[in-house]
This record gives sequence, C-alpha cells and structure tokens, in this order.
Amino acid sequence: MSFEPITGRYLTVTVGGAPRRIYVEEAGRGRPVLCLHTAGADTRQWRHLMNDAAVTDGNRLIAFDMPWHGKSLPPEGWETQDYLLTTEAYIETVLAVIDAMGLDRPVLAGCSMGGRIALQLAALHGHRFAGFIAIEASDFQPAWYDIDWFHRPDAHGGEMGAALVSANISPHAPPVERWNTLWMFMQSGPGVFRGDLSFYTRDDSLIGRLGRIDTARTPVHLLVGAYDLTCTPEDARRTAAAIPGATLAVMEELGHFPMSEHPEGFRPFFLDALARMPMPRADAA
Repeated sequence: MSFEPITGRYLTVTVGGAPRRIYVEEAGRGRPVLCLHTAGADTRQWRHLMNDAAVTDGNRLIAFDMPWHGKSLPPEGWETQDYLLTTEAYIETVLAVIDAMGLDRPVLAGCSMGGRIALQLAALHGHRFAGFIAIEASDFQPAWYDIDWFHRPDAHGGEMGAALVSANISPHAPPVERWNTLWMFMQSGPGVFRGDLSFYTRDDSLIGRLGRIDTARTPVHLLVGAYDLTCTPEDARRTAAAIPGATLAVMEELGHFPMSEHPEGFRPFFLDALARMPMPRADAA
C-alpha cells in the first residue's frame, strides 16, 4: 500500500472583490497543465490522469475545484445568494488561480463548461496560455431541458443531475467508472449544477469571439466523444471550423466525461493533445 502521487492544498484568491478559498490538486513535474472540471462536478474527474506516469512525466497537472464545488466552499453569505455562474466570474477565477500559483503560460485543458471557458480564454486572454485542449466544447449549446429541475424543494438536485448526465456516458465505459462519475454529480451542492448550467446554456457570447483566437500563437485542439449528446461531434466540428487553424479529434467510444468515465480510452487522445502543445523554452524563467 502506498500514497498516490496527488497532493492537495488550499489557495485563497480574490474574485469579485471577495476572498475565495479554493482547493487545488497537483501531480507531476514540468510543463504546467491546468485542468478544469465539468459542471456540477469537481477535480476528482482528473484523478486517473494525475496518477498516470506517462501523463505526468514532463507535465505538472494542476486541477482545482471551482468555488461551490467539491472541497471549495461557497463564499461567505452563500445562504442568501442564488448561485449563477457567469463567464466573467469564471474567467476571473481561472486567471486568479494562475496568478496566485505563478504559472507561466500553462496549457489549459477543460471539459464541458471547462472546455467552453477554455475557448473564451483563448479568444480573450490567449497570450496568457501556451495552448488549449478543449474537451466536449462548443460555441453554444442551448438547454433542451428545464434547468430549474436541479434546484427544487421536492427533488434531489444531485440525483436529478446524475440521471440527466447518465445518458451522456458512453456504453463502452467501465461500470465502476460510470458509477464513480455519477457519484460526483449526486454529491453536488444544492443549486450548483443549475448555476453552472445557467452559464453553459445561456451565454452565447463565444460565438462572435471564435475568430479572435490566434492558433498560430496558442494552438487549440478540440476533443469530442462520439456518444456525447450535449456537445455532439457536429457541434464540435462547427466550432472548430470557426477557429482558423484549430484541430479536432472525435473519440469513437467515449462520451461527455472521457477522463472520468473511461480513462483508459481517453488516455491516448489526451497524450496526443499534449504532444500538440508547445513545450516551454529552455530559457524561459
């Protein structure tokens, strides 16, 4: 028996003029790769890759729980607030973590809402990053369901969320990882999944910004699962086509949570994506 190589710490940053105590996990050494979780979940989605020596050999994987998620508590006074994530707050949080940790142009890898914000950052703050791996990411995906169902007094929001996303997991996923993935959603805090989906399904501002992305400076590689019903391969192809120079791979046996639902199936796609990202210069500080 031995400890896993993942280490966890807490980091306090300022977002919206107020402190946010954020839980951060790391594994590996070398090029920084900042990993963002999906809506309604947390950094546990990245645990398999953070335990994979082939991934962490030369890459310092860093994942953090967004405020309200996982081990990152909501801000003071949350009991009187209605949590609704916005693009602006999401961007501010990611940049605050980068600044606080002193990360010099990390690669950003995000899935689902994390992939959406990765593309927003590519358009608005591309110079801060070495490249982007946008997983299950599209320009805009309106809700085909009523998001208010995920925060009602007569329904368990976590179980409702797990029921919804269960259809987005590939039938090829190992059963144990399917249920581990669903467990994260079952544990989601009250209203958190609804608040994330408010950002994901209502903010269409990325559509007009895709043309700003300079892939000659910061490459963008999209990954999409063939069994993803929320961000379909067609959605990802449409988005990639709007970004000059972007590349895309369709993962034939994977769904919306590839790093969590089927880590072995996702592994070669992620390694290929990392290989497409530039390594830091030897003379970089």
